[in-house]
Amino acid sequence: MAVLDTGPYFHGTRADLQVGDLLTAGFRSNYDGDVVMNHIYFTAWPKGAGLAAEMAKGDGRRRVYIVEPTGPFENDPNVTDKKFPGNPTRSYRSREPLRIVGELETWELFDAEYILQLRKRVRVGMGEIIN
Repeated sequence: MAVLDTGPYFHGTRADLQVGDLLTAGFRSNYDGDVVMNHIYFTAWPKGAGLAAEMAKGDGRRRVYIVEPTGPFENDPNVTDKKFPGNPTRSYRSREPLRIVGELETWELFDAEYILQLRKRVRVGMGEIIN
């Protein structure tokens, strides 16, 4: 499947970062703490990045950064054809860093009940992470 989006791209986290900082792979998954991720994940959908910020580990405030890939990237197989048809969440991953070029101050939020249900699913295991 070809990458359809040309950006802008977004990454959700609770980390307090600055424009110019690089986001890299090698951190533990927000969905399975036993898995160290080989990729850095991002999306062309601000609401999706907001969901990632909501699910991110840590006590910092939710942040959605505007990012640009520094190298090749691919559709995220955790939410594309291997699990869902197409790329409905417009999600991508890269082994190369993402450069922060800005930060969104606001974005559309998911319903609080949806977040609660997702957190419950994460606690009991959401299935295999394609790393």
